[in-house]
Amino acid sequence: MRTEAQQIGDAAEQLVTDRLVAAGWQILGRQVRVGRAELDIVALDLVTPARLVIVEVRARATREFGAPEETVDARKRIRLRRAAQALRAQGVLPDGTSIPPLPLRLDLVVVEPPEVDGGVVRVRHHVAAI
Repeated sequence: MRTEAQQIGDAAEQLVTDRLVAAGWQILGRQVRVGRAELDIVALDLVTPARLVIVEVRARATREFGAPEETVDARKRIRLRRAAQALRAQGVLPDGTSIPPLPLRLDLVVVEPPEVDGGVVRVRHHVAAI
């Protein structure tokens, strides 16, 4: 049984994945475990120059405790960088998918609910933000 917060996170990751695919990205993996860390999305941004991108997805139901961007502190950024570098050093995902030797980028995508009922979900993609 997934908690409500986990379900919100899963839905946000699916929304972001769908948007990245629609933009021409290739998704290599989701919820990829690297040691004790988890990388939300591992993808290829095939726009010139092509990049291997680790996407951290943050979703919040409200702004009661601040913007989703504020939840990625220095310690989280360090853990993400280390996990991304470890994954690159492995050269393969846990399922055996090869990781191409491309430049690495870490992005942050935040998802927030509509400001008004019936409104549009707000998504902000911060390129190389982590």
